[in-house]
Amino acid sequence: MSIKSDSRHLYLQVIDEITRDIENGTYSENEKLPSEYQLSKHLGVSRATLREALRILEEDNVVTRRHGVGTFVNSKPIFSSGIEELKSVTHMIEESGKIAGSQYLSAEIVEATDEDKAKFSSDSIDTIAKIERVRTADRKPVVFCIDKVPAALIPLDHVHEEDSIFNLLEEYANKRISYAVTYIEPISYHDRIYSILNCAPDQSLLLLKQVHYTSEDEAILYSANYFRSDVFSFHVLRKRT
Repeated sequence: MSIKSDSRHLYLQVIDEITRDIENGTYSENEKLPSEYQLSKHLGVSRATLREALRILEEDNVVTRRHGVGTFVNSKPIFSSGIEELKSVTHMIEESGKIAGSQYLSAEIVEATDEDKAKFSSDSIDTIAKIERVRTADRKPVVFCIDKVPAALIPLDHVHEEDSIFNLLEEYANKRISYAVTYIEPISYHDRIYSILNCAPDQSLLLLKQVHYTSEDEAILYSANYFRSDVFSFHVLRKRT
């Protein structure tokens, strides 16, 4: 098949063609695409044009290129939303039609570090409740979570009874999270987390670092959530002022 009848740049045509083939089921999720030689011959373009198209498709998280192995179709994210809308991980998973669950790895009271005190803007906090969990969607691990809460706000012996830290804070401390300040970082290979989430070594994760506040601007929760990028995607709505 040749796509040169289109007047646009060839690499854009290649992107559209491969995307259509994925959407119509010609290539399935996690399937390996034909070799560069086969694809370029099939599409009637040079390998340089094909590589540029694949580079952009990889940036858009449509495919993953594994050096020396090939190019694979990524799974479609089960959740995609504007990050300006604050939702718990539990709500994210349930909203996608999946069953949310938690696997608790550890829950302990630790001494607050200077970094912890800075996050909570308080020098009076002596101890922190630190909780490590794996969040699951239909029993598959999708998020690795580290949550930190001032120890006085949460009953550590009850954390296993509730999937949502948001709900625990409301129920036991009468503290409702109103907003969060979020930083997003791409994360490359991490031995422990990749093993827990069953990630391929060359797969990326999205790390969301968030400090959560009440409507009175009190910081009550810090979370570091490592999302599988093949399961979750986030976007930001930007308005012109």
